[in-house]
Amino acid sequence: MLKSSFMKKTLIIAEAGVNHNGDEKLAFELVDAACAAGADIVKFQTFKAGRLVSKHAKQADYQAVNTGVVESQYDMLRRLELSYDMHYKLIAYCHDKGIEFLSTAFDLESLSFLVDSLGLKRLKLPSGEITNAPLVLAHARSGCDIIVSTGMASLSDIEQTLGIIAFGLIDKTNQKPTKSAFRQAFFSSEGQQALREKVTLLHCTTEYPAPPCDINLKAMDTMAQAFPCAIGYSDHSEGITVPVAAVSRGACLLEKHFTIDRNLPGPDHLASLEPDELKAMVDSIRMVEQVLGDGIKGPRPSEQKNVDIARKSLVVAAPIKRGECFNEQNLTVKRPGNGVSPMDYWEFIGTVAEKDYEVDEVVL
Repeated sequence: MLKSSFMKKTLIIAEAGVNHNGDEKLAFELVDAACAAGADIVKFQTFKAGRLVSKHAKQADYQAVNTGVVESQYDMLRRLELSYDMHYKLIAYCHDKGIEFLSTAFDLESLSFLVDSLGLKRLKLPSGEITNAPLVLAHARSGCDIIVSTGMASLSDIEQTLGIIAFGLIDKTNQKPTKSAFRQAFFSSEGQQALREKVTLLHCTTEYPAPPCDINLKAMDTMAQAFPCAIGYSDHSEGITVPVAAVSRGACLLEKHFTIDRNLPGPDHLASLEPDELKAMVDSIRMVEQVLGDGIKGPRPSEQKNVDIARKSLVVAAPIKRGECFNEQNLTVKRPGNGVSPMDYWEFIGTVAEKDYEVDEVVL
């Protein structure tokens, strides 16, 4: 479901990702920037390069362009790992700063660390891992709330992933994981309820930066109709227009990459917001939440004082003596609006004046 006007505010994730470049000082600066911007969550990435990619996996085109270096994914990612010790320091620092720490796990060992050692209650499954069935199932069996990015995915891909998650959430008998069991879990009332309570789906376009023609925000509506989950948006576009638009369309969660400096070396800096832009995005989203309102059409409190000024009343156009009839020649419509409403114009035509009226006098 998309967020209704009565639901709580948009949850904003400031995606630090690997923009710390493996540097402890820079990682803390990213937390500070996320806090200063007013984000609810700051998110990093947890992985072991050797478990994430083979040593022969090529970089994505955007990674080679953004880093200016052609190398294997393994070599690139090896430099961007966060040590377990750094995770402990970061989560403690986030706690002190009053912002939630979150990290994406890309392998089973990393997931176990986040859940069992750091005690995270919320997890993020990235777009590239939604077909990684063992990792998806491990996320579900953690019992944590799960945010699922859906970049590169079809509705069929998403349904299969949600089937695995539903199975992991509701299976109490250690049933063997099978496609049939996943499908059965997805379509069961218990599975649908579990997905409704535990899973948020993020629409996403996996390109850095994502071209406007491929953003397709209307896909959020399609996903909301197809699945029982809350719907949000993970943004890889340039600037803040698209994420703000996503919130105005009802996204309940918004994720956006940010960096301390777009000129820093690394694969994701160029497609990230700088701190002042991140704050502008958060402020704009909070403004959008205010202007969306409650959906009830009626005069708002700030309008009330302008009703008599902006609206009109029945006003005398020619002198009228008591006992004379109102007619189209001696009755007109003018401001202010503190008299008889012009909606009663025809009812007044032909009625008898109960007093003398001067020109421009409001009929009360």
